[in-house]
Amino acid sequence: MSVIRNYQKELDKIIESIGAEKQSAPTLFLHSCCAPCSSYVLEYLRNYFKITVFYYNPNITADEEYCKRVAEQKRLIAAYNEMAAGQEKPGYPIGIVEGDYEPNRFFEIAKGLEDCPEGGERCFACYALRLSETAKRARAGNYDYFTTTLSISPLKNAAKLNEIGEKLAREQGVAWLPSDFKKRDGYKRSIELSKEYDLYRQNYCGCVYSRRQ
Repeated sequence: MSVIRNYQKELDKIIESIGAEKQSAPTLFLHSCCAPCSSYVLEYLRNYFKITVFYYNPNITADEEYCKRVAEQKRLIAAYNEMAAGQEKPGYPIGIVEGDYEPNRFFEIAKGLEDCPEGGERCFACYALRLSETAKRARAGNYDYFTTTLSISPLKNAAKLNEIGEKLAREQGVAWLPSDFKKRDGYKRSIELSKEYDLYRQNYCGCVYSRRQ
């Protein structure tokens, strides 16, 4: 009988240990799928981690859509950093690294999975593609942790994301930060923040297959 894990409680324990033991904040390489999903995650975690957002989303298969989303991500981070500098909201400064835009890599991993329903095996392969690149960059940059904003979405499988993240952590030798950011009204808060910052909220994940469905 499999045990259902509470990833939010696991994250709570890590944050508690950071507060008790840290001399300085640990570093986090945070994969972000978009500005709206990252809004709550950044608001929450920037009080405990020095975050670098990694924007790597080859699943976005339209150039115009990709450019629009990455611009919104940069705009949100700039707004958060400006508020922190003015001490309107606490938190460590947030950096950003934009990965290569390479939709061909997505199409390669999606071969044979084109007709899978949203949330199925094609999505799992896409999670692995994006998180694999995140883990490699996190190791190369000597980050303490890596994770993704993807678990904030009610449409994303948090258990599968954490399973993939933990596997990559073992392979790359960098710690995975467990998460289920939709918990504690995280998704609701992301909607509120999207309205507050007037963020563009797309109505599909990004790939041509999700848009079709």
